[in-house]
Amino acid sequence: MPGEAERVQFFIAGVQKGGTTALDSILRDHPSIQMARVKEVHHFDDEAIDWSAPDHGRLHAAYDWAATGVVRGEATPITLYWPNALERLRRYNPRAKLLIGLRHPAFRAFSHWRMETKRGWDSLPFPQAVGPEGRQRVRDAPGGVHRVFSYVERGLYARQIEHLLTLFPRHQVLFFRTDRLWLEPGQVLDAVQDAVEVERRLAAPRRYVVPLDSSDLGPIPAEPRQMLDQVFATDIRRTAALSGLDLADWLRPDYREPMPTG
Repeated sequence: MPGEAERVQFFIAGVQKGGTTALDSILRDHPSIQMARVKEVHHFDDEAIDWSAPDHGRLHAAYDWAATGVVRGEATPITLYWPNALERLRRYNPRAKLLIGLRHPAFRAFSHWRMETKRGWDSLPFPQAVGPEGRQRVRDAPGGVHRVFSYVERGLYARQIEHLLTLFPRHQVLFFRTDRLWLEPGQVLDAVQDAVEVERRLAAPRRYVVPLDSSDLGPIPAEPRQMLDQVFATDIRRTAALSGLDLADWLRPDYREPMPTG
């Protein structure tokens, strides 16, 4: 078990369906990085923990603390979205590096819906799930957040990023575009390795890993895509300004994702 001063050094904290499984899988090949034994330990969003005197044992049990010369990382993408998770993470390690993958929010919402539909956790068709009926389920949930039905809410990145940057200095946070992890993997992986302060050793992945194949549900329908583009337009502009990423192409109705759908 780790000593008092030892902590997990970096976290892939978001966003869900934003390439976190792919990145977690790639980083496991780096000889100087030790990822948690399981992706998504779900430590900082665990409401069963007494956060006035938290026990980090379950998080720390996901690592081999006898290994030396490694940087330890963990990937739970709900961390950016879930209330108080970032505050808890900051109290645990205020020097932690955070990696945030951002995906076009309409495609992220559709991918999220497909996953929950395949799992049997949602029965609403996509247009209803992202419309007033579906979003009311989130508003009615405790605290106005929901682990399953937050298709639109998780894609409103700007407020989440603003909150993140009140807790962690900008130099400890790396934002990257999920589609660039597919189109320009070398550049993104170099930036990730620099951010977590390890030698650049990773090559471009041979395949793009997704947690669940939902491709049989088809592409995003045109009508809800148009609606979501309008919902997200202002937030995309704010997100670009906050993250420093060029997201201008996300505002175009002809934007399409380059990576396999997942």
